[in-house]
Amino acid sequence: MALSQRLQVRQSQALVMTPQLMQAIKLLQLSNLDLASYVEQEIERNPLLEPGGEEQVACQHSAALEPAHVVPAASLNGSSAPHGEPGFDRDGFSPADGSAPSSRSDDDLIPRYSEWSGAGNGGSARNDYSLERSVAAEASLAEHLTEQLALAVADPAQRLIGQYLIGLVDENGYVVADLFGIGEKLGASAAQVGDVLGILQSFDPPGICARNLAECLAIQLKERRRFDPAMQALVDNLDLLARRELGALRKICGVNDEDLSDMIAEVRQLNPKPGLAFGCVVVQPIIPDIFVRPAAHGGFTVELNSDTLPKVLINQSYHSEVTRSARNPQDRAYLTECLQNATWLVRALDQRAKTILKVASEIVRQQDGFFVRGIRYLRPLNLKTVADAIVMHESTVSRVTANKYMATSRGIFELKYFFTAAIAAADGGEAHSAEAVRHHIRELIAAETADQVLSDDSIVDRLRNAGIDIARRTVAKYREAMRIPSSVQRRQQKQAALGTSS
Repeated sequence: MALSQRLQVRQSQALVMTPQLMQAIKLLQLSNLDLASYVEQEIERNPLLEPGGEEQVACQHSAALEPAHVVPAASLNGSSAPHGEPGFDRDGFSPADGSAPSSRSDDDLIPRYSEWSGAGNGGSARNDYSLERSVAAEASLAEHLTEQLALAVADPAQRLIGQYLIGLVDENGYVVADLFGIGEKLGASAAQVGDVLGILQSFDPPGICARNLAECLAIQLKERRRFDPAMQALVDNLDLLARRELGALRKICGVNDEDLSDMIAEVRQLNPKPGLAFGCVVVQPIIPDIFVRPAAHGGFTVELNSDTLPKVLINQSYHSEVTRSARNPQDRAYLTECLQNATWLVRALDQRAKTILKVASEIVRQQDGFFVRGIRYLRPLNLKTVADAIVMHESTVSRVTANKYMATSRGIFELKYFFTAAIAAADGGEAHSAEAVRHHIRELIAAETADQVLSDDSIVDRLRNAGIDIARRTVAKYREAMRIPSSVQRRQQKQAALGTSS
């Protein structure tokens, strides 16, 4: 067999992780605040970029981007999947952007470029390293409560309510809100909101999430096991204490002068403003990226928040003027590179807006029950369902849903909150969401009597009769997460309640 040399031409497709494509991936997962900061840095670095005015940006986006999607009522059944828009591949980038379609996940290629690894947390290139960024920032009160909420509550519906209540906590640590109004806005009952508020009031620091000063002091006294009837009477009459009407207080509390003096001294040791322990941190309000409004003829209108869209333009006249006067080849190469980077940034920002709008519209299609009826009608949803419906990759959908918020008639929610786990149906039909199963378990336990307390096995049987296939250990896990006692403890409590009433 003779050996010889020859030339062959082969054609193949591959995803090349160019710096521009990595930049577009980075922009997807940035929040609107991080994106604004990033664009400001690019404007300072690139002489051809300049901030655009409101009118200029409106004209630019009207030609390149459809600002809103109308989700018709006929498609709000979760069964129809919209087709992908022309020009998009599975990763959400058009072939015109210079990237070839590929079924590979871009996560497999990112680790080779360490300077972009911090993009998810607002990171930047490695030559932008700053010592101040390595110092641990002081946690805010909202972050402190959110961490405890993630550990204490497993029910997605209760987490949504808890996160909404945390957003109402002021710098003093108080929640000034009407539970009925919150429940009406979130599609939950006032009792459910009250239960979640009770969980929040058990968090650290003691007295947090109280609705008034008396409740704040009562929570701290209960933790110290000093909330006896006399102390309760004192806390309920703080106005008399403020006016120094000690005689009236002594009569109401039923104690002598010495005991009243000790009680007042103990109240003075409590913290009337527990939220101030975290300092006066500047609270950044959540600016929603998407607005969801009911459409006039049914369905919902999903539109981007134009205030969060970066306002950047390319100064073509300045580029032409400087290019004509540039005689050095290095200067011309620098101007060409600046023009390419500026053009890519504008296109990447436009592509980011389109991708966010597509993902948000599909979430509204899948979770229309939540927008119409409330939290209890959340459906099982995962990243793959949304990605397949809009012909994108799961990693792209994951980046889009990170640090993005949606403003609805029921409040402002992070996009990730609309993704819930699924419980299989016993008859092989449509799966049930985990939140709906927890709600069913709560209803079964609430309807039981002292003579017919349901065990976990009995709950499993009733759920299977209702078409929900669930294991006993899952029922026990859900029950413990909702802080519901076991069947033995519930029977003892109900029998004790009957004995007290009789």
